[in-house]
This record gives sequence, structure tokens and C-alpha cells, in this order.
Amino acid sequence: MEIRVLRYFLEVAREENITKSAAYLHISQPTLSKQLKDLEAELGKKLFVRSNYSVKLTEEGMLLRKRAEDILSMVDKTTAEFKALNEINGGDIYIGCAESEGIKYFIQAAKKLREMYPRIRFHFFSSGTDAVNERLERGLLDFAVIVQHVDLSKYNYLRLPSDDSWGLLMRKDSPLAQKNTIQMDDLLDIPLICSRQSMEEEMPEWFGENLEKINLVATYDLLFNASVMVREGFGYALGFDKLIYTGKDSDLCFRPLSPALSTSMYVIWRKYQLFSPVAALLLEELKEMYTE
Repeated sequence: MEIRVLRYFLEVAREENITKSAAYLHISQPTLSKQLKDLEAELGKKLFVRSNYSVKLTEEGMLLRKRAEDILSMVDKTTAEFKALNEINGGDIYIGCAESEGIKYFIQAAKKLREMYPRIRFHFFSSGTDAVNERLERGLLDFAVIVQHVDLSKYNYLRLPSDDSWGLLMRKDSPLAQKNTIQMDDLLDIPLICSRQSMEEEMPEWFGENLEKINLVATYDLLFNASVMVREGFGYALGFDKLIYTGKDSDLCFRPLSPALSTSMYVIWRKYQLFSPVAALLLEELKEMYTE
């Protein structure tokens, strides 16, 4: 399976038209069609359903599309790293990020490094913890900035000077908005929206035996989506402070939990990881700024 052919495959998958894809790739339509048929023969699976005007991916084609995107991402990342070996003034760094205001501490280190090496480019991937960790494991990321316990068997880490406070995001017309803090009893009779990750770590610890009593109506990965649910009256969201705007002209408000609950933030990287020169420089900068 050739890298060049995978690029052809992805272009046709995106365009859903062989003629347009061939023009974009600067090859003839018959050549592109043959390359795709040869790929199908090599894999022993039909990848496209063809019609007079378009092509659509089969289930096998959709699986290959995901794999091809990962493969080409790794190829491009590796190529960029080798190009940067003798060019320390530039390069690419790939970071997976949790949703937290504490990311500002990572950005401060990145900004300082970029002031010294203006050609460095940072590529941020924001998603749920599981997706970020998966990309880190596959080598698609140099670092991950997480708000969870660190698996010391897999990762090295650096703690950032940030603790995110948990609370309840709600509509301002909610009766609970009159309270200064939210206690456990306040949460047992309302529809709750919680982050998927917190249901494995923070919430069982904070609720204890009362966890079974909560009315969990939805889980989320990113709090912005949960805030839309709250705004539409779907429920109340447990999440971090300072992520959603709750100013005077907002219809939402945030109240901290009591007893208080907070989560620390860490930069992690794989053990025995070989960094590109620019990623190694960033790690040095992070250690210099935040090692206790």
C-alpha cells in the first residue's frame, strides 16, 4: 500500500468525484480510476460505490479513510520532524488539550518559545480525554494537557500551576441561582449533565454513596456543548468555572460546589519518547517555568 495512493484515495473520498479529484491531483481520470481499483484488489474489499456522477464510500472505505488519515498524519509529522533536525529555528509541535482556563500556562511557555523561534507552528487538538490520550498513544501528538490523574506507568508529567474549580452551570431564572454555593442535596433532584471523564474520577469521589441517587440525563466532552443544553432548559451542567461566559448579558450563571472540588492540570508525554528538536525545546521551557 503506497502513501501516494492513500493520498489519492483520501482526495476522492473528500470530493466524491473522480473527475474533479483527478484534476486537483494533476493526473488523468483513467490513471486515478486504475489506482483505486488496484487498491481495492490489494485489500480484497470494495471501497467505493460508483454511480454516473459520484462515488460514495462503502463501510470498508470509511474504515480505510480513518486509517489513511492517521497514517498520512504520522507520515507528514515524521517528515516535518526530519526536515527540522538541522533547522532548529522552525518546526511543528502537536498538542492535545483539555478544556480549561489553565491552558494559559502552557500557552505562556509556547509564546516565550515562539518569540525566540518565530517559525515554530503549534497544532492544537481539543477533545475529550479518551480521544486525546488515544492520539498521544499513537504518536500523533507530542504532548497532552490534561485535567485528570496521570497514569505513571505510561507517561512522564509536569504539573501546571492551575487548579480548576467545579460548580454548577444553570440558567439565571433557576431557583438555585439564588444560592451562593451548591451543596450535594441541591443536585439530587435536578437533571444533571456531567462530563464523561468526571463520572469516572471526580464525581464518584465527591458524591460518594449518593452518586447512585443523581438524575444523570446526559454526558459531554466539551462544556460549550453542555452550555447549549443548559440554555435550552435540558438540564444543569457540572463543569469548570471560567469556561462559559456568564456576564450581565448572559442568561447563564455559575455557582461553586460546597464542599469545594478542584482538579489539577498536567502536561504529559509518553515515556521514552523521542522528541523533535523544537518539541524538546518546548519541554525545556515548560520545565524551566513550572518545575517546583
